[in-house]
Amino acid sequence: MATPSTPVDFTCPGESPEPTESTAATPGSAESPADHYAENHGFRVPLPLHGRNRCDGLTAVGRVKDALEPLRRRGDFAPDSVRDALTGLGYSAEKVQAYRNGSAGVGFLIDIGASPWCVEGTMSSGSTEADAFGGYPDGSNCEPPSGGH
Repeated sequence: MATPSTPVDFTCPGESPEPTESTAATPGSAESPADHYAENHGFRVPLPLHGRNRCDGLTAVGRVKDALEPLRRRGDFAPDSVRDALTGLGYSAEKVQAYRNGSAGVGFLIDIGASPWCVEGTMSSGSTEADAFGGYPDGSNCEPPSGGH
């Protein structure tokens, strides 16, 4: 029986050459046999990017962080300001979501529609975080699917 090959990643431009550990949960790794939470909710785990797509994703994340940093330094956590900054990068206004994330933060999601497919993150007074991913196993866009088993 053939097993699927593991995608090969390589060091992207501007990236440290040290390998990064995967943060994705491995179903069955540290759970009791009766606990199927990870298995039943695997459809909500974003698909990682590999190879050239991963490098493109890291580039997109860098651009997003650079665009949002002036807002963060000014303390401008208005969703409209974040949306304007992201659409200023060339992302379609219909594909950019920005929303309040707590009392002093903003969350955002960009459906890029190409590789990488999605960029998601948060901005607060302490930092701007972002991650690129390839959608969801059972989804058709960047939103986590609501169904599953």
